[in-house]
Amino acid sequence: MIIQAEPYNWPYDGEFVPRRTALIIIDMQIDFCGKGGYVDRMGYDLSLTAKAIEPIKKLLKKVRETPDFMVIHTREGHRPDLSDLPANKRWRSAQIGAEIGSPGPTGRILVRDEPGWQIIEELAPIEGEIIIDKPGKGSFYATDLDLILRTQGITHLILTGITTDVCVHTTMRDANDRGYECLILEDCTGATDYNNHLAALHMVTMQGGVFGSVSSSDKVLAALD
Repeated sequence: MIIQAEPYNWPYDGEFVPRRTALIIIDMQIDFCGKGGYVDRMGYDLSLTAKAIEPIKKLLKKVRETPDFMVIHTREGHRPDLSDLPANKRWRSAQIGAEIGSPGPTGRILVRDEPGWQIIEELAPIEGEIIIDKPGKGSFYATDLDLILRTQGITHLILTGITTDVCVHTTMRDANDRGYECLILEDCTGATDYNNHLAALHMVTMQGGVFGSVSSSDKVLAALD
């Protein structure tokens, strides 16, 4: 199997094998795409991050029906005592009116176990799917993600979630440096600024695919069919 993508059809080795592939759904939490959450409190247009929900939902359904296809969800959030929250990160969030750890309509912002920290109901993990809780933007930082992937023989990653230019891009760059073959899906990602979303995707296509390749959910579904 192969997936149509830019700047090259994915994967580079021509072997899209589900048992060696993980679908990673990054930070589809209420805090990032729900009313009263972190992104909403900062004043950004929620439709730009929420647009990824339906395409991911459709893809996730198909992947769950495909044997041996690993699904991984990530959540960004900090310990309730904020002991893992860098001072500069907290300060920056306060400047835009959404200080991490402060109370809001969905509980304390970006704090673990609060309502806003939860993955949205439409994409809620099911039994057997792995959840990675991370204190930073990248999914590999301060987590056991790399260990899990290598232990399970995963070599290829399909990246979805939010935001394209921050958490998804950071994860993709880090994964690329670790030797994983990466694909990012343009309709299954979103950013708080649409131009940033487009720029992040464009960066991937430079230098012959500097971090991997770019495609869309319909092309992945076509390959799986």
